[in-house]
Amino acid sequence: MDEPAPGARLLELVEVMDRLRTDCPWDAKQTHASLAPFLLEETYEALEALDGGDPAAIREELGDVLLQVVFHARVAAERTDGTGYTIDDVADGIITKLTRRHPHVFGDVTVSGAQEVTDNWDAIKAAERSAARGAPGSVLGGVPMGQPALSRAAALQRRAQRAGAPVELADLAGPTADPEPGEPPRGGSPAAGPGTGVSGVSGVSEIGAELFALAARAGAAGLDPELELRSAARAYRDRVQAWERTAEPGSS
Repeated sequence: MDEPAPGARLLELVEVMDRLRTDCPWDAKQTHASLAPFLLEETYEALEALDGGDPAAIREELGDVLLQVVFHARVAAERTDGTGYTIDDVADGIITKLTRRHPHVFGDVTVSGAQEVTDNWDAIKAAERSAARGAPGSVLGGVPMGQPALSRAAALQRRAQRAGAPVELADLAGPTADPEPGEPPRGGSPAAGPGTGVSGVSGVSEIGAELFALAARAGAAGLDPELELRSAARAYRDRVQAWERTAEPGSS
């Protein structure tokens, strides 16, 4: 018997989702809003599985993330106000985007390496934003502001640097003009709370500026600060757990 074509089981997943949406009381009442926490949770669980390196766990968690995509598309397909879409529309959108942003694969563009691919991607994306808005958009457009702060800082810096923004813009600890009489020092007051201080930018503490600078250092070294911090957190967890195993009962 011939092996099923790649993607055949995805069609079965769509059928299973249709059945669940129709016959399961819990699945039938879900909305985009009610499903949102699961999309975030499953994404973090997939990241944890990737950290662990267990292929079986990674496969399972990727399946959970895939379910969220199919579920949201199924919810959207039920709308009758002209804003609905199907899982095929979702697939069509990403196929079109990938094809358009890889002219060196699907067109006649020649590239010298991975960096030129990235440069072309950014240029095409900027042109898309400009066409959609009728005017040039910010290079920072599309950076999700709801992601963890360290990831957000790194993403903003990567986008800005690829656009040629001066690296010193990431230095938030530089001097600024003196505050007007009666105004608090820019960057907050040391009395504002634990860990606060005065940086060179209004509303940014010294610690905040230092964390932002560390994200810039990581980027300059070719590292992702979020992943580096996750790695450090795992190492700390392992140390604490090792200490727990060797500590005497009742000791502090």
